[in-house]
Amino acid sequence: MHELAITESVLDIAARHGRQANAQRVTDIHLVIGQLSSIVDDSVQFYWDIVSRDTICEGATLHFERIPAQFLCLDCHHTYEFQQELSACPNCDSIRVKVTAGEEFQLQSIEIEENDAAPADP
Repeated sequence: MHELAITESVLDIAARHGRQANAQRVTDIHLVIGQLSSIVDDSVQFYWDIVSRDTICEGATLHFERIPAQFLCLDCHHTYEFQQELSACPNCDSIRVKVTAGEEFQLQSIEIEENDAAPADP
């Protein structure tokens, strides 16, 4: 259910920046989501279709980029990617690891359709 609040937040950000850019409408929104985040793309898309109605963002396409989880072994400093399940360092078998990627969630970019009306000269 937290995807609703996240989606509303994305809408607020995209709409604000669209208005600041004098956009006719927001056409595309690019989101970066880490593999370890609990955000479900389909849920965000479902809520997007509802919360963006009657806004500058209605009809905008959401693009999801998933970032793989990556760990740093704190003992041997080996970096490795998350596979199917959390496991020890494949280099030294240590379980002392730090997440270095995969928890991200960010709105990376917004594409707009510009207003055809040119601003009036002062």
